[in-house]
Amino acid sequence: MTNAILFQAACCRARGLASTLFLFFTLAFLAALPSQAQNAPAAGKPNLDPVTSLLSTYQLAAGDVISIRVFGEDDLSREKVRLTDAGTIPYPVLGEIRARGLTIGEIERTITNGLSGRYLVNPRVSVTVEEYRPFYINGMVERPGAYPFIPGLTVLKASSLAGGFKERASFSKITIIRESNPKAGPQKADVNTPVNAGDTIFIEESFF
Repeated sequence: MTNAILFQAACCRARGLASTLFLFFTLAFLAALPSQAQNAPAAGKPNLDPVTSLLSTYQLAAGDVISIRVFGEDDLSREKVRLTDAGTIPYPVLGEIRARGLTIGEIERTITNGLSGRYLVNPRVSVTVEEYRPFYINGMVERPGAYPFIPGLTVLKASSLAGGFKERASFSKITIIRESNPKAGPQKADVNTPVNAGDTIFIEESFF
């Protein structure tokens, strides 16, 4: 009888130890898992790639070419309209629309609101950029001048469009003037610096 009691007590201790070990390793495993709250994108803030993010925030200016399509209304659609020097676009029934400084989404809303009610019940408007205004690159590149902007452009890619760097180009003496803030003057840059439409890049000569 005594041996049976001792055996049962030993079994209980073994089960208790096993439960404790199971709980310990379970907690350790859960702690090692990455936090879903940290990895999940914030509510209402999709994880956009850099190019998509750029296109959603790209501000129009003189020289950009856009197309406006109103579904089911060919008379109100316009293909490849270039913004004027004043940053406006001519549009039927609405006259001159100010586009300078606006994004594609904002232009869509402007036209949609202008057409709603008086002309169309539920207009569906789509605006796309057909041609971006140019950027400028000068100095020690093979073909200095103006080139069409491309989303995702960097100084290195810009130089490739201009035929590449010359042999005596200085990679430590690169400056860029931002169209969005020309009063700031030339800013130091490198080959990985992003380039925006309308920016001006200058590559200096190396003397060593």
